[in-house]
Amino acid sequence: MKVDEIRALKPGELEKQLEEAHKELFDLRFRLSTRQLVNHNEIRRVKKDIARIKTIIRERELEIR
Repeated sequence: MKVDEIRALKPGELEKQLEEAHKELFDLRFRLSTRQLVNHNEIRRVKKDIARIKTIIRERELEIR
């Protein structure tokens, strides 16, 4: 997910995307531990998506103050 796409989301949608990303990361880690994960770069991609979403949430919190 790109930064522009994340910025276009509403606060509720951001929280939903963050929750989905955490679930996806959990599933990927589970697949990694059971040796079913083929592309290890997916874990890195999801972690970066989580970081991007958290950054946008924090930026919005700072704008409010």
